[in-house]
Amino acid sequence: MTSNPLPLPAAGCQTPEKSDRWGMVVFLALASAVNYADRTAMSTVLPALRSELGLSDVALGLLGSFFLWSYAVFSPIAGVLADRLSRSAVVTFSLVAWSVVTALTGLVPGFNSLLVLRVALGVSECLFLPAAYALIAQFHALSTRARAMSLISIGVNGGVVIGGAAAGFLAEHWGWRASFLVFGAMGLVLAMLAKRFLPGAATIGGVGPMPARPAFHRPQLWPALRQLLRVRTYHLLLFEAVLSGIGIWVFLSWLPLFFRDSFNMSLGEAGFAGTFMLQTCSLLGIVIGGWISDRLASRRTERRLLVFAFCYFAAAPPLLLFLAHPGFATIAIAISLFALFRGIGQANDKPILCEIVPEHLRATAIGLMNACATGIGGCGVFLAGVLKGALGLQAIFASVAVLFVIAGIALLLAYHFTGAEDIHRARENESASVASASS
Repeated sequence: MTSNPLPLPAAGCQTPEKSDRWGMVVFLALASAVNYADRTAMSTVLPALRSELGLSDVALGLLGSFFLWSYAVFSPIAGVLADRLSRSAVVTFSLVAWSVVTALTGLVPGFNSLLVLRVALGVSECLFLPAAYALIAQFHALSTRARAMSLISIGVNGGVVIGGAAAGFLAEHWGWRASFLVFGAMGLVLAMLAKRFLPGAATIGGVGPMPARPAFHRPQLWPALRQLLRVRTYHLLLFEAVLSGIGIWVFLSWLPLFFRDSFNMSLGEAGFAGTFMLQTCSLLGIVIGGWISDRLASRRTERRLLVFAFCYFAAAPPLLLFLAHPGFATIAIAISLFALFRGIGQANDKPILCEIVPEHLRATAIGLMNACATGIGGCGVFLAGVLKGALGLQAIFASVAVLFVIAGIALLLAYHFTGAEDIHRARENESASVASASS
């Protein structure tokens, strides 16, 4: 049973001019697009890698898994750094670091050095999202938070499409290494613009002073984790993130190869087909979901959890069509419906997370969630490579439906039993912290 409507938060959000707040979000969305283009390029060029380096399916799975495992191991540290240091500085450093690593990937001599760079990419990229989402929550209140965060998700999904299609095109014409050199250069160019759009130590876009976060806003790792793990809704969101992370990373890592092998597509066609339907429909869903989420949350914030749950239930059934071994058109419909409903639900993910934990723990919470999702997701990618020969990718894709149904049940439990209480407690914690700092 849900509680009475909760008041809008008075703490944890700063309010510079509207143009500066949204300019920051647009920049972060573009950086997110480059971030995911870099990591998705590898999935598209797997056939070329398999041919040039003589790799097995298990070895190909390790390329995805090593990235995800390193991303997972360092994500909690990345979250704490974003809560203790300048979030803008963390974003900028991450952008520069992953762009250099991406460019170096285009120069690797063999498989072992490629694995090392995949680890380095995971470490450098895991710094970005916790700081980026926390920045948005810091400058966008409840009325615009989901829409602002949806732009990050739009950048993520757009980057997957761009990365898949462009990497395939470049691989066909100039070899698989070309895409990594191009994407690395793009990231470095974008990093040069960071100072213009991100809030600095004193101002955002030249508008007014930005209050420094006091000492209570700089948590230590273990105390921060202990405080987070006392939030019951956060446990359920972590469980949801793990299940959905397995499914999404299995699709992102293996769908281009599935189209290549099943329909005899070229690298460019497989890269485009393996990302366009999945990500374009996710983009549409995120846009719709952000608007729905903010509208419903204006009265009861915990309703974000309800929308989240029902969208996951709706996303699962289309995936069962893979069991019928259908043609391309049916697969396209199944993937599109899955991605649409998943996108509507996903628009509620980071907004509700930022509302169940206090402001000074948001990046830490996102970092830990990323660690769980990518760490277990990496295991899923590797397991898919191991089981590919025995079960086939169609059965593996269909099994993702079960994961989303279980994740939806977890979200319903959060809505009915824990969400409203944890939101109220987080707001009380923020108010008490602000009062303590000002006294």
